Amino acid sequence: MKLENKVRIAVIGLGYVGLPLARLFATKYSVVGFDINESRVNSLKSGTDTTLEVEDDVLQNVLITNADVDKGLYCTTSINDIADCNYYIVTVPTPVDRNNRPDLTPLYKSSETVGKVLKKGDIVVYESTVYPGVTEEQCVPVLERVSGLVFNEDFFAGYSPERINPGDKEHTVEKILKVTSGSTPEIGLKVDALYKSVITAGTHLAPTIKVAEAAKVIENSQRDINIAFVNELAKIFNLMNIDTQEVLEAASTKWNFLPFKPGLVGGHCIGVDPYYLAQRAQEFGYHPEIILAGRRLNDSMGEYVASQIVKLMIKKGISVNGAELLMLGITFKENCPDVRNTKIVDVVKALKDYGIAVTIFDPLANVDDVIKEYNLITLGSIPNNKFDAIVLGVSHSEFLELDFASLQKDKSLIYDVKGVLGSLADNRL
Repeated sequence: MKLENKVRIAVIGLGYVGLPLARLFATKYSVVGFDINESRVNSLKSGTDTTLEVEDDVLQNVLITNADVDKGLYCTTSINDIADCNYYIVTVPTPVDRNNRPDLTPLYKSSETVGKVLKKGDIVVYESTVYPGVTEEQCVPVLERVSGLVFNEDFFAGYSPERINPGDKEHTVEKILKVTSGSTPEIGLKVDALYKSVITAGTHLAPTIKVAEAAKVIENSQRDINIAFVNELAKIFNLMNIDTQEVLEAASTKWNFLPFKPGLVGGHCIGVDPYYLAQRAQEFGYHPEIILAGRRLNDSMGEYVASQIVKLMIKKGISVNGAELLMLGITFKENCPDVRNTKIVDVVKALKDYGIAVTIFDPLANVDDVIKEYNLITLGSIPNNKFDAIVLGVSHSEFLELDFASLQKDKSLIYDVKGVLGSLADNRL
């Protein structure tokens, strides 16, 4: 399907998902990137992306200072700047609360923002991960209420789930096949054509919005369950004094073996999305046993890792109470500054409960973000003192070049959560 002559896109939310998408669309269309975080917008206007998802030179190549041009990215906090757009793409986060219940507040607020400027003929596309039904049953009513327009008569909706992998410079947004959908067959074709015009990997047009929503939420739930399985294997094999990594290497020689590794499952997707699907299932009277069992096991891994570290310290004759431990990494994954829902904090908390003094070093994490989210102090540069134990919690590239010997005492322990240090580590998960 051919798009309108004048495509003007507003991307609502300029985080890990929104900015790469806005940058990509800006290579072909006029794009207004909207965010309520003024410091974030000012940083982007200066040509710097603190999330490290878009290289500064790449960002600077698409930035414009006047929104009224044929292509380029204009970043703003003003709702007036998105009033002339005809496509609104919502990329705000969808977290869970402390009881692991879906928190749709960011979606409601962004829908209110869009509703204030929505016009006849506009299309609103949601990319935020949700359970099936959220777009049409939760977001659309907000758009109707605020705008006074009628859904599927005056305005339309679509859903195209984000598949951003933070920190991954190989699988960037244009190289990941995109699922698309629309609130009517014709709108589905329009949404698909819009994404297809910039996504080199191609698109898959789902028959309905709910199908697209469900596809996204099971992608991460499936991965969560698979990781839970190998985490349970790690617990079993550790009891048998068998190296889990060596078992997985042997098993992966079979052509259809799935190469998952044990570890801490955090972040804004895998550690969250299964709860969205579970919540929706329970609303229909079904209690999802496997999904929630996987979540429980993965959520328990922080305390398990801490207990393994303590056991190994005792075996090496290291006094646990008052011991000094260096935790390498606080972000939820390697080579990424994102600290949302990081499970390293579970390990740190458990270690502190044993009376261990924990020093956290992470050159990528924002110190203020860590204090705000977890009330933990993080060092941005390597400390000068030596430690009784060193734990590689996150495999940032910089950590792999460290001189571990300079950080160790006479009988220090090195524990490798990520399984990347080889013989350098005393033990690994």
